Amino acid sequence: MAHSLPSPTRSDFEFSVSELSGALGDSVTVLPLLIALAATTTVSLPHVLVGFGVFQLVWGLYYGLPLSVEPMKALIGLAIVGSLSYAELAAAGLLAGVVLLGVGSLGLVGYLQRVVGEPVIRGIQLAVALLLFEAAVDLSVGAPGVAAAGLAVVGALALAGYRQSSVLVVLALGGVAAIFAAGVPTPRVPAAELFPAGAPTLSAAAIEGTVAQLGMTVGNAAIATALLCGDLYDRDISADRLSQSMGVTCLTAIPFGGVPMCHGSGGLAGKYAFGARTAGANVLLGLGYVALALVATGALLAAFPVALLGVLLVVVAIELGRAAFAPISAADTRALCLVVGVGVVGLAVNVGVAFVLGAVAFWLLSRYA
Repeated sequence: MAHSLPSPTRSDFEFSVSELSGALGDSVTVLPLLIALAATTTVSLPHVLVGFGVFQLVWGLYYGLPLSVEPMKALIGLAIVGSLSYAELAAAGLLAGVVLLGVGSLGLVGYLQRVVGEPVIRGIQLAVALLLFEAAVDLSVGAPGVAAAGLAVVGALALAGYRQSSVLVVLALGGVAAIFAAGVPTPRVPAAELFPAGAPTLSAAAIEGTVAQLGMTVGNAAIATALLCGDLYDRDISADRLSQSMGVTCLTAIPFGGVPMCHGSGGLAGKYAFGARTAGANVLLGLGYVALALVATGALLAAFPVALLGVLLVVVAIELGRAAFAPISAADTRALCLVVGVGVVGLAVNVGVAFVLGAVAFWLLSRYA
């Protein structure tokens, strides 16, 4: 049975199995990146998890819906492959926070949304779906048997009418396997200190990474997420408000050991796909992240079979891809070509590049076609 608390927003806060399942649907886009980042940099994983927990709670309570809080994927990816040190990652996140807060306060994101055109933003959603699917494959190839077993579990639960509960079952199986391999860790409270993993260092690489990230953030985390809030939850939340909240998140979290965070259409689609309909999902996930921070050790998270997370990413990718095409009429060939073109370029090159090229193409087609 679900229990509800009154909320000043349109959505009540519900605490039910579907809200918990939806909350974990967001985590499958977050945990693989955090595990990889902790394994390749000096980041303090407990501090990072506390940051995600706090801002899941903050933005869930503020917006009154299960808004996602995700890592800034371009910057995190550059850090994982060694192009950015943690110090440079922190500096890039702070710089991105200043820019996002500024452009959101000036209303420039909303202006850009009106100029760029919906097919371009839908293409960004498709690009993210394709990237999530690619990440799912990468996570699964190392253990194809585990991935196949996970797909079998998801498929069986879907056929039985319990698709939304599949994430709970698969993550529970993975958690049991990790504890069996690494043992039960001793809880430990992360120390409260400024820049626990090192002070930020501004460099040319950090600035280049910020520019690459902002193209993706404006397209996916602000504009596309604003559209998805309307599509999935019938809520009118402006891209400028989302830009401001992302700026506040980065500027507040990073000094206390967090990493660059944003909202994202992928995480929002993940929550919806697995059953989240209220901000109760954020409360549950926020508390879960904080609890995980108390026991987060490299050994435990490294022991989690990431192939199972890959299986769940496939489900999220399908939901996001469906949302990208749903509002586009099959008779609108030009819009469909833009959506597919932007999606493919985003997968093959970069989401920021795809956003810019798509915007130029939309402007030319609108002006001369």
